Amino acid sequence: MTDAGKTMNPEGGVEIDEVTGQPTTGHVWDGIRELNRPLPRWWLWTFYATIVFSLVWVVLYPAIPLLNGGTGGVLGYSTRQNVENEIALARQAQAGRLDQIANLPLEEIKADADLDRFAVSGGRSAFLVNCIPCHGTGAAGSKGYPNLNDDDWLWGGTLEDIYTSIAYGIRSDHPDTRYSEMPPFADSLTKEQIVAVANYVLSLAGHPHDAALIEEGKTIYDDPANCVSCHGPDGVGDRATGAPKLSDAIALKAGTLDEIVAQIENPKHGVMPAWSGRLSDTVVKELALYVYSLGGGEAAATQ
Repeated sequence: MTDAGKTMNPEGGVEIDEVTGQPTTGHVWDGIRELNRPLPRWWLWTFYATIVFSLVWVVLYPAIPLLNGGTGGVLGYSTRQNVENEIALARQAQAGRLDQIANLPLEEIKADADLDRFAVSGGRSAFLVNCIPCHGTGAAGSKGYPNLNDDDWLWGGTLEDIYTSIAYGIRSDHPDTRYSEMPPFADSLTKEQIVAVANYVLSLAGHPHDAALIEEGKTIYDDPANCVSCHGPDGVGDRATGAPKLSDAIALKAGTLDEIVAQIENPKHGVMPAWSGRLSDTVVKELALYVYSLGGGEAAATQ
């Protein structure tokens, strides 16, 4: 309200706003006077109660951060400790089954439906924490990383095979790691010969190829100094050395002509870390059982 919109209270000398009939505080900004409208008493008491509540909370519970920790509160309450207690109780409840997994062979764990279900559940949790960066959340892998859902295995798909791959890794720093290396053929074969072999490999998997190069490509492929020694006749692969199967539509590192040519010239070699030592043997067993359960696991009798 401007000066023109005010009157004086004759009893107290307080300015009264003519429009609202409310007293003013006497403060003026750009000709506008501030009404004196105190907050409702219920609101003030609520506000005061929150202040008291916060002070009580600071005294009773952890509240104020300090340089090397924080105030603990007189009650000694700790959500961290509560979580640790719950985890300890859960581990205590699982201890019996975990001991069984630690001490039983994989095949015996698999034969016990209840224990296998428990182990697979634990393996899935461990997989989501440790394995998805390479193999993906659904274990389908990506270019250069194996799909763990199918039955195309580099080193075998029995429980023991899978366990060994997880425990010792592939081309890892573990002394028992699985190791294979495809030599580069850029120096021993001409570009034309490599293209011919690549077309032959495409034909093995039923992919489009240049039929005119198949005979030459097969001749080069079947030379023991080149491909057949590892990948086998007709590209069936060799699990003993981890040589991929070439006679199906599953391409680990290469699927097109250009990619196969590049792989023959200068091969790519992936590395899987050894999880033995990083994870307990019990967890490694659980991971093996989980991967086996995805659909591509093979019975030991077939090996």
